[in-house]
Amino acid sequence: MNELEQSKLIDAVDGRTKLAGSNKMELLLFSLGTHEIFGINVFKVREVSPTPPITLTPNMPYGVEGVISLRGSIIPVISLARFIKLENAPEGIGQTMIVTEFSRHTQGFLVDEVDRIIRVDWDKVKPPENMIAGQEGLITAITELADGRLVSILDVERILAEVLGEKPLPTLPKLDSTQETTVFFADDSTVARKEIMMVLDKLGARHVQANDGLEAWEKLQNMANRAGSEGRPMRDQIQLILVDAEMPEMDGYVLTKNIKSDSRFAGIPVIMHSSLSSEANRTMGQRVGVDAYVAKFDPAVLADTLMAFIKR
Repeated sequence: MNELEQSKLIDAVDGRTKLAGSNKMELLLFSLGTHEIFGINVFKVREVSPTPPITLTPNMPYGVEGVISLRGSIIPVISLARFIKLENAPEGIGQTMIVTEFSRHTQGFLVDEVDRIIRVDWDKVKPPENMIAGQEGLITAITELADGRLVSILDVERILAEVLGEKPLPTLPKLDSTQETTVFFADDSTVARKEIMMVLDKLGARHVQANDGLEAWEKLQNMANRAGSEGRPMRDQIQLILVDAEMPEMDGYVLTKNIKSDSRFAGIPVIMHSSLSSEANRTMGQRVGVDAYVAKFDPAVLADTLMAFIKR
C-alpha cells in the first residue's frame, strides 16, 4: 500500500460520529509478518505512513525501538511484534508505522503491512478465549471476517501503560463518610479496571464491575429487577455509572442509550471514561446522553468528576 492509499484509508475518520449508538465500530486491519490479522479502532489512528528514520535512545522499555520527531513532537516508536513476543515473526518487521493517539498520548506502532478498514458489529466482537488470550493477555477481543479468518484486537491501552510504567496515584479526598456511595463501572481492559478500582478505593466508594457492555447491562437489569421487587429505587443502590466507550458484545454508547431509556435508572448519572478523547468521540457521547466525558487516564480528573456528581 503506497502513501497515497494509506492517506485515503484513514480519510475522514473524525466524520464517523454517526456510528454512535449503532453498536458498530471500524477497525484498521494490519499484519505483523505472520498469517495472523490484527485490528485497531480507527478512532485511535491519527495517520499511517512509511516508517521514518528512528533515533535510538538508551534505556528504553522492551519493544520500544526509539523515538521520532513528528511535526515538532518527540514520540516513542513501538515494535508491536517484539512487544507482544509474536512467535514466527520475521526479523526487520516495521516498514509501516501507524501513528496512534489515545489516553492523551501519541505514539507510533511499527507493523508489517496495513490492509483496510472494516466495519463490525460490537456483538460480533468477543472476549478472547483463555488459550487465545496468550501473548501475556495483550489480546483484548476477537472478531471474525466474512471469510472466516479471525482478527485479534490488541489491548493498546495496556501496551501503552507498560511502556510508560505505573504512576503513583495522587492524594485524593475522601467522600463524605456519612453517605454510602456505590459506583457501577464497566470496562474490558484489565489495566483500566485496576486503575478505576484504585481511584474508587481511595475515595472510599464501594464498586460493582462488569467486563463488557453486555455483561454490564445484564447486571444492571438484574439489580433493577431486584430493587423493584423490594420496592426500592435504583438510585439508592447505585449513585453513579461509569462506562468505557469500546467494549466487546455491547459498546458504551449502546449501554448508555439503554440506561437512559429505562426509567428505573432515572437520576443516576452516566459518565463515559474512554481513551478516545477527540471532540468527535465526545460528540458521540453527548448524542446518547452521557452526563460527562472523561479521558483516560487522569486519576485526579476522574476523581473530581465523580465527586462532583456524587455530591449532587
